[in-house]
Amino acid sequence: MSKAPVLLVIDAQQGFSDSDYWGSGVNPKALENIKALVEAWREKGLPIVVVKHNSKDPDSPLFPGNAGNRLVDFLHDKGHPVIQKSVNSAFYGTPDLRLLLDRHNHRQLVICGITTNFCCETTARMAGNLGFQTNFVIDATDAFDLVSKDGSVIPGAEVMRMTAANLDGEFASVLTTAEQLAQIS
Repeated sequence: MSKAPVLLVIDAQQGFSDSDYWGSGVNPKALENIKALVEAWREKGLPIVVVKHNSKDPDSPLFPGNAGNRLVDFLHDKGHPVIQKSVNSAFYGTPDLRLLLDRHNHRQLVICGITTNFCCETTARMAGNLGFQTNFVIDATDAFDLVSKDGSVIPGAEVMRMTAANLDGEFASVLTTAEQLAQIS
């Protein structure tokens, strides 16, 4: 089994900056923290897997061919394996994430990306269920306000807090960027 933790960067794409479509993210340091993790992994020669969401909705910034579908600059064309998906879980994409991890005997994942409560949380839940030791770097994710069925708004900060509560100790260990970086130094 490989002791090297795999950094799984989920949906860090240009389109999430489209506030007209998504609203404003609540964590202005999310991309900065994701970049810090990516740079630390690169510096140490640790494995990185990038996940890219290809929306099925032609109006979405993340629809293939739309400018927002592009990865953020610090990930674009950097030679990392890229999992293409159109659902919330990175485990349902191409190439097959689980096969990729199993082929290299990777059992430790570090998850960051966008959005906290959809693709990142879904992937963390599945990773935990599949037996991966998973760290979820909460401040290297971002969320948006949600409108509930009754029309009330759930603030994005509360969404992030709920994700942390849902995951920690059950599916993953929830850490900050500083805590995660300290673990690999």
